[in-house]
Amino acid sequence: MTGEEAGNGRDDMLIDGCESEPSQENAVPDGFNVDYLKVYYGKLFPHDDMFRWMSYGNDGKHPGCDHSYFGRREFSFTLDNDIYLRFQSFNSASDMEKSINEKCPLKIDIGPVYNVDPAKRHAYAQDGDNGFTPVERELVFDVDISDYDDVRYCCSGADVCLDCWPLMTVAIKVIDSGLRDDFGFNHILWVYSGRRGVHCWVCDGKARRLNNEQRAAIADYFRVYKGNENSQKKVTLMGHALHPFLARSYTDVLQKFFEGKLLCSQKLFSHEDRFEKILEMIPDETATSELRGKWQESRRTSISKEDINVARWGTLKKTLQLRSKKVLGLGRCVEEIVFSYAYPRLDMEVSKHMNHLLKAPFCIHPKTGRVCVPIDPDCCEEFDPTTVPTLAKLLGELNMGVMRSDGNDEWDKTSLGKSVRYFRSYFLQPLLKSCKEEIESSYNAKLQESKNSLSW
Repeated sequence: MTGEEAGNGRDDMLIDGCESEPSQENAVPDGFNVDYLKVYYGKLFPHDDMFRWMSYGNDGKHPGCDHSYFGRREFSFTLDNDIYLRFQSFNSASDMEKSINEKCPLKIDIGPVYNVDPAKRHAYAQDGDNGFTPVERELVFDVDISDYDDVRYCCSGADVCLDCWPLMTVAIKVIDSGLRDDFGFNHILWVYSGRRGVHCWVCDGKARRLNNEQRAAIADYFRVYKGNENSQKKVTLMGHALHPFLARSYTDVLQKFFEGKLLCSQKLFSHEDRFEKILEMIPDETATSELRGKWQESRRTSISKEDINVARWGTLKKTLQLRSKKVLGLGRCVEEIVFSYAYPRLDMEVSKHMNHLLKAPFCIHPKTGRVCVPIDPDCCEEFDPTTVPTLAKLLGELNMGVMRSDGNDEWDKTSLGKSVRYFRSYFLQPLLKSCKEEIESSYNAKLQESKNSLSW
């Protein structure tokens, strides 16, 4: 997602634009401004939770903790008037909170953990390649709905509606399943980007310590869509049978979504230019001529009550099934069409390199005013981006006391509470438990190694 991440040394951080939706239920005028943001950072932003996450258990008193860990993490701030500050670092939660409240960044990006404090990187600039280098970073994925513009007709660019957003739901289901079932990762955080996509943070220790080559290999594992706007065929499925991951994705997610949702919501066969695009993907002129003739004839004579998109897709599948007995290469055509339209389209560069920046959860998107809230992958089909809390709505809830809470946290009195509670209970707590176990195990292993060396 080019507009929502920045590579190492880049300062051309583009922020996608969209008018925010008018709010009708709060006492604060809708919109986005620095004054609103100051209140949000001061009262609602979960600073302590972000610190505990980024510390990965190293903020405790255990002798195995690396107390320099959090201070070697890079944060990046985009300020008002396009001022861009990279290589920010903090020694504590209060240090980070103070800086955020004072600078009031329009956007906070998170980078890698370096071998030294990134704020002091210039002191190590003369030490060669190992003088200042990233040593840890979450494995991250970025999916942007604008990359699907060739297969969605309800919206384009950064615009999103409930007809095309399910493409993001499919991406979450497919990638999350692969990460957990095929790679064994457990601590995965999905976050709404605030406007047009989703971000994925894989936070297991073994994921954070991957090198660039290993990250690229995992990203390539998920890569199927390889076309561009000039390619007739966007997907090529190799081999005599689908890879088990792709077969599972097709059966469990893609086929059901394509036939049950996308066909009708995007009217893929209702217009000639749309079905012609699909016909171009079929490498058999006899089949395409036959289908084109049937559809043009049915347009003049059809009295069927069946949805035209469903009916024509059924005709296409039947025709290709019959023709595949005579023409080599048609057997995979139906699957390739489904993959071309529904399979996740990743920003590969974001996943390949440790030094990429990615927007922090719970930021506010400056063009929509929406909070970048976590998404539960187990019920992601219920996520509605149009109902995500906006900055103005949250401040209105604070002012009007809409919510009631027995706790002391201000966010718990607003519609942000559900998201913070999910972040804590279902992501952060299990993650920190695992981190503390890893720290304990590593510490004990070093002690044993030291004892063994002394015994010699």
